[in-house]
Amino acid sequence: MPADTQAPGRSAPPPGYRSVFRVREFRTVFAAHLLSVFGVVVAEISLSVLVYRTTGSPLMSALTFALGFLPYVLGGTLLAGIADRLPGRRVLVACDLVCALCAAAMVAPGTPVAVLLVLRCAMAFVAPLFQGTRNASLADVLGTGDAFVLGRSLLRMVAQSAQLIGFGLGGLLLTVLAPRAAIALTAAGFLGSALLLRLGTRSRPARSSARTSPLAGLRAVLGRRRLRALMLLFWLPPVFLVAPEALLAPYADGIGVGTAALGLMMCALPVGTIAGELWAGSALTARTRSRIVVPLAAAGLLPLLLFAVRPGLPVVLAALLLAGLAHAHTLGLDQWYVEAVPDELRGRAMTLLSTGLMTLQGVGMALAGLAAEFRPVHEVVTGAGVLGTGVVLLLLAELRAAARQEERLRDETAPAAK
Repeated sequence: MPADTQAPGRSAPPPGYRSVFRVREFRTVFAAHLLSVFGVVVAEISLSVLVYRTTGSPLMSALTFALGFLPYVLGGTLLAGIADRLPGRRVLVACDLVCALCAAAMVAPGTPVAVLLVLRCAMAFVAPLFQGTRNASLADVLGTGDAFVLGRSLLRMVAQSAQLIGFGLGGLLLTVLAPRAAIALTAAGFLGSALLLRLGTRSRPARSSARTSPLAGLRAVLGRRRLRALMLLFWLPPVFLVAPEALLAPYADGIGVGTAALGLMMCALPVGTIAGELWAGSALTARTRSRIVVPLAAAGLLPLLLFAVRPGLPVVLAALLLAGLAHAHTLGLDQWYVEAVPDELRGRAMTLLSTGLMTLQGVGMALAGLAAEFRPVHEVVTGAGVLGTGVVLLLLAELRAAARQEERLRDETAPAAK
């Protein structure tokens, strides 16, 4: 495990999230992030309604949500190198402009459904590049220390909050606006984000001028043992954690609760996640956040074992809240990750991180649904908790071994350097 970097003695009081907002450039990035999230949420729900009204097909409407999956994976894999090869601000502004143009094209009356879906795919294709470049640029704005961790946490909480309130607000918006008018607001949101980033952030040079193939870039990141272990520790636990989310509807039906209870259950995990991040970011020092990574990561999926007794609503809510609260370890994991990534690979590593995270969550949901075709839902969720905990323990052991290997290499090269 990485050693604590703070000086011995009494820990300084945690600076909290307010310290991050004192950085003018971060305030700009945060405001642009709000506009981008608004654009994505409104675009998804408005496009879904527009396609349904045009075709009358529930399948086509659902495709507007699902269709972004493959382009997202392809974009994150094929475009990751651009995050390091071009200046970050230029990449961010270009991605926002692509999304704004796609949204503007959707507004045109009579646009065929096939064209709408292609435009949706184009937006999904550049999304991982935008996210990875923004996260890499965050280290330029805030440094790679505690401020980076807090800034990334804030951006992540905005995305989590979008799950809770974004689609509800989008639905309310569609009660007063036609879908095309709402999509026009989406285009305006992306344009506003591009303008903020262009005028409110500094132009910085590219991190690397080397042109490499996507596979070579993937090998450069995953070929580093400790970095690979950290990336897998981000990627794999959510594969198992999404099992209850994917199966809450049939589980609620099985225990005989209504749609209101189902809504509460669907909110429990993201609420716990946001609360855990807020607690870790505002109440804990960087040293303490580093110390809680291993215990919380190891225990994070254990609340799913409560599903073994096929519990009712109160226990389900408690289990999901606890699983979400354990997400507090992500802040310390963020610190380890950014410290492990070489500067010239930062954009690529951040893009691949977000791509794999999104992709594997989708895979986890699909696998949970497939397993539930053969076993009761509560057994599937319990099994996810058991398997996931085993996987996390193996990853933590690999991370410890990688840290020891790095220490040995440093010890061996230190005398030669002298």
